[in-house]
Amino acid sequence: MSVAEAVAIEGFHQQAERLPHVTAALQYITAGDEKPRSYMYEPPPGVPQISATYERHSTLIRSLRPVAQRLSLDAEGFRLLSHRSEVQDFYRDDEVRDRHYPEVEKLVARATGAACVVVFDHTVRSRREGVQLVAGRVRRDPVPRVHNDYTAKSGPQRVRDLLAEEADALLRRRFSIINVWRPIRGPLQDFPLAVCDAQSVAADDLVATDLLYTDRTGETYNVRHNPAHRWFYAPRMSRDEVLLFRSYDSAEDGRARFVPHAAFEDPTAPRDALPRESIELRALAFY
Repeated sequence: MSVAEAVAIEGFHQQAERLPHVTAALQYITAGDEKPRSYMYEPPPGVPQISATYERHSTLIRSLRPVAQRLSLDAEGFRLLSHRSEVQDFYRDDEVRDRHYPEVEKLVARATGAACVVVFDHTVRSRREGVQLVAGRVRRDPVPRVHNDYTAKSGPQRVRDLLAEEADALLRRRFSIINVWRPIRGPLQDFPLAVCDAQSVAADDLVATDLLYTDRTGETYNVRHNPAHRWFYAPRMSRDEVLLFRSYDSAEDGRARFVPHAAFEDPTAPRDALPRESIELRALAFY
């Protein structure tokens, strides 16, 4: 990172101290002696679904809207962008894959300068009762635990899993995994998404955690509490806005690599706020 970039980041941090904010609880992992694990299927009898324990920490979460134009994927690790989708029904798996995947690939390429972008999966979350998903997908609730989707180990492994024949050549290039998150209905006030400034996260804050599937073992980061963390969110996001953030970058030159994130209960949300509905796509970006 250059001196000019470091000065710009420091200026941003000073400005961030004056941003509007809310105070809400975030769930951080507690210290443990063994590597945590989470079963992605029904665990054996007597074995907990999640071995880790978590504790709630009252956290100041700032509005990123006043500084949205200053944010970058290389510095803080996230950006808020306007983006109108042609998708009519985000609950239809086929429509999302046929229409939204190509839209997001173009969006990520423009936002990152990547030469090649491949969207490889998506997750729909909803707190609205009675939502029916197609293609056998299960309705998922927002995740209140602070986490990052990929680790220094599982980021490259995702490329090997998805692009086996090309993986060796692709892994010689810099690449990122970019998450693209949007509300399905807005304005979103119920359980919005908070993202943590990557520059405020220390390496020791990240706790590698096994994800146990029936046919493989993945790995994510849970996150230990650190009062130095700087948290942000975009109040009242609309359907035509997206939050881009990095969950992995292969570069180790000071730019953002991992952006912890979590859903939180906004204490200022009205009681009649629309229940949270959102969709998140993940994309490989090769430079």
